[in-house]
Amino acid sequence: MIAVDDGMEPLDPAHVAEVLSNPPFISIPGVSNVRDLGSYPIATSNVITKPGYAYRAAEVSNITEEGAEKMTALRITTIFDLRSDPEMKKYSTPIPTIEGVEIIRAQVFKNEDYSPESISKKFELYASATTEAFMKLYSQILDHGGNAFGIILRHVRDRPNSPFLFHCTAGKDRTGVMAAILLKLAGVDDHFVCHDYSLTRIGREPDREKVLQRLSREPIFAANMDAALRMLTSRYGTMKAFLDLLEQKYGGVEGYVKNYCGLTDDDLATIRTNLVSSRSRM
Repeated sequence: MIAVDDGMEPLDPAHVAEVLSNPPFISIPGVSNVRDLGSYPIATSNVITKPGYAYRAAEVSNITEEGAEKMTALRITTIFDLRSDPEMKKYSTPIPTIEGVEIIRAQVFKNEDYSPESISKKFELYASATTEAFMKLYSQILDHGGNAFGIILRHVRDRPNSPFLFHCTAGKDRTGVMAAILLKLAGVDDHFVCHDYSLTRIGREPDREKVLQRLSREPIFAANMDAALRMLTSRYGTMKAFLDLLEQKYGGVEGYVKNYCGLTDDDLATIRTNLVSSRSRM
């Protein structure tokens, strides 16, 4: 099922609970929108993305003791944090200490990109929530994120047996772009990449009110909560447009990671091998 709707109305709690209790969603107490990027089919017969290796999520600042134990059970040894310092300070979401887990800063945007003027311009784009606006935002993520994404990709290249998790604040935009890069490098069809992106609509639903309260403190959203709701959308078509943008402007995923992340053809071959498995759990 594709999570398709206008993104504006609350979802049925029973439906949300049902979806969140099944793969690809993973329950880590204190962390929302956690998904395993494994088990997506590849064009090659009997090959899927490797289960239990790459996880995406929203911020982990409020992880509980039980959540930390779940990370241990999942064998997650590394977390890549795509956020910037001003962002963590603004939302009071510091980096937690999780026993046995190394947290690596992989900031997509530099601190100066969080000036009031820059934030205002980003929020204006988010508030419109048109596909064109999201493409401007996602192009900024690609333009600024080469170093951050390269850090994660080198982990895949060098540590194929060390499960990892990556996240931003909501686990939607920067995280969604990184997830798309990984899935496309693995050879996943566009349909499944778009489907994964659309699942954030359900993954973020339990935190809906908390996020809206946070956004209500921003002047642009205070008197226009519809704009805040539009900011939270994660439509299938938005990711489809992003994949077209990636192909047309950046030379596809391989062109992007070579030109912006500094990786080689040999690196890409190794990364692709490390992202897939012949063991099916579907």
